[in-house]
Amino acid sequence: MERSADAEGLVPWLRDRPFVVDAGLAALIGLVTVVLPAGAYWPGEAAAFVVGVLLVAPLAWRRRAPVHAAAAVVAAGLLELVVVDQFLAANYAALVMVYSLAGYAPRWASQAGLGIGLAGAVLAAVRYFGETLAYSTILTAGAIGVSVVAAWALGDLRRARLQRFAALEERAQLLELERDQEMRLAATAERARIAREMHDVVAHSLSVVIAQADGGRYAGKADPQAATDALEAIAATGRQALTDMRALLGVLRDGGGEEYAPQPDVDAIPALVEDVRASGLDVDLIVEGTPRPLPAGPQLAAYRIVQESLTNVLKHAGPAGRAWVRLQWRPDALELSVLDDGRGASAAVTGSDGKGQGLRGMRERAQLHGGRLDAGPRHGGGFGVHAALPYRSVR
Repeated sequence: MERSADAEGLVPWLRDRPFVVDAGLAALIGLVTVVLPAGAYWPGEAAAFVVGVLLVAPLAWRRRAPVHAAAAVVAAGLLELVVVDQFLAANYAALVMVYSLAGYAPRWASQAGLGIGLAGAVLAAVRYFGETLAYSTILTAGAIGVSVVAAWALGDLRRARLQRFAALEERAQLLELERDQEMRLAATAERARIAREMHDVVAHSLSVVIAQADGGRYAGKADPQAATDALEAIAATGRQALTDMRALLGVLRDGGGEEYAPQPDVDAIPALVEDVRASGLDVDLIVEGTPRPLPAGPQLAAYRIVQESLTNVLKHAGPAGRAWVRLQWRPDALELSVLDDGRGASAAVTGSDGKGQGLRGMRERAQLHGGRLDAGPRHGGGFGVHAALPYRSVR
């Protein structure tokens, strides 16, 4: 277990230090292709040893400075053609350099590396194998050229993989920023709503208390029972106000200084559906029954529930998803349904047991006004959100 933990810690350490890894690779290639074969051409061919070192050493900078490292390898290869009379094993460094250019250098350098590598294959075949039959030279040049193309193709695959990882990382960062922004906007809107409702509760309750107190004070002189009834009304109003304040303060968040602004209601849902449809989602709005008076709080809750549900459809239902928003004005409550036929939302919510922050917030909104909300996967695919908001809050 300790060795496994050490290995897990070593991998990130090496990932953050590419120069150390490349220097180690260059040293290993130099040991195998330069140092060990040195006895075959030392001391009479000391130039071969020096050229071999010049071919391998730039590999230490193959990712930090791939273009400069490739230029150094090309220069060493040209020097080899002039001063060395045998094909060196250190030429393996040229294949590694072609791979590195394709994987880490700009596109123009990658293509130039492929062209120079193929030209080098022809020059090497003519220089070191040109004394044999012509077809043998052609076969040798072809074999070296195939190796160059293979190394370049592997490097290009590496480039595509790095670009894909970079795109995914950027997308994750953008989604994180978008989530944080949505959370801040939602918190700001919620604080504004709660502040307005607190203002309404306090102003209404205090007005009732003052009126009952004044009436009881004057009526108590002639009718003690009227004074008692006024005190009972004051007590009932105070308890109701305290209940409302506790319900509001239970979801209040830190922050202040926001300005009050008009909040959306049920009449704004068609415009919301049109905006979502304009974003590319196929969504239909179905309204059943005759609209009935509904307090501002439940109206805002209905709008937010539809808004959050459609947002989840956009995020999880997939590019070909379709959604339906249904408003049913029933005798005792407004029922909302947001359905979709996608697959992503079902998997996402099922994996988290339906306890995501968005669903929890929608349930709290419905329960705050005496309603209920159910959400879960639909039979046959897709996801559904169903809510009922009574016309009169249940206390």
